[in-house]
Amino acid sequence: MASTKKAKHKKPAGRSSRTTTIGKKDYEKELRRLQVELLQLEEWIRHRNLRVVVLFEGRDTAGKGGVIKRMTALLNPRFCRVVALPAPTERERTQWYFQRYVTHLPSAGEMVLFDRSWYNRAGVEHVMGFCTDAEYDEFMRMCPQFERMLVHSGIVLVKYWLSVSDEEQERRFIARMNDVSKRWKLSPMDIQARARWVDYSEAKDRMFAHCDIKEAPWYVVETDNKRSAHLNLINHFLSLIPYEQVPIEKIKLPPRQKRNYKRPPKSSQRMVPVKFEVE
Repeated sequence: MASTKKAKHKKPAGRSSRTTTIGKKDYEKELRRLQVELLQLEEWIRHRNLRVVVLFEGRDTAGKGGVIKRMTALLNPRFCRVVALPAPTERERTQWYFQRYVTHLPSAGEMVLFDRSWYNRAGVEHVMGFCTDAEYDEFMRMCPQFERMLVHSGIVLVKYWLSVSDEEQERRFIARMNDVSKRWKLSPMDIQARARWVDYSEAKDRMFAHCDIKEAPWYVVETDNKRSAHLNLINHFLSLIPYEQVPIEKIKLPPRQKRNYKRPPKSSQRMVPVKFEVE
């Protein structure tokens, strides 16, 4: 084992109340630095057998997928999983509401990122009438208890609400309508969400009133500027879990075998045609 000195994690730049304006080039540089920090955090989670759950909620087009993509860019998918569940099946609808989410909770040394979560019941299910008033009221009563139970069991639970303005959401909807590469992101449910802006706003306010608890508070991230949101959210997340650099075992490559070996000719294999050469 190599003798690696453990250095306590230093706070990333920009963690003070002072706001720093940077350009796109500096954004890429800072994002890369934060992604490396996330990799160190992942190693610490494995080293200390922590269990971490991060929820990403917010309006459609708020940028949940984009920030998750940037958070996981360098992470090991064996220890960091993204969960984005489809609509519940008929069988799942007969289960305890939280049951299908519990099966995706992390084991020791793992981190799970939920791209939408059990808060579907407080938002889309309630607004669109996919659950009864009784089921909604029961969720509001049970959710804080459920989350306290997770935290008391040792799970680190972090909840982010990505906030986008009315005007910016409309701009992003139009961009998705006009871009074939993004059109799949625009579902009939998204259109309804746009039409029911006030209903969703009231549902979000009530959800915060019931579920913004001390053990698992909501953190709100402004996302009209996506690049700013990426840096601010990741920077904040890193501040929530104290971590240190894990000692790295020095790797020494073994000598290669010296037994005679002759590769088969390429003509005997189905080779992919070389259509491009990149300089």
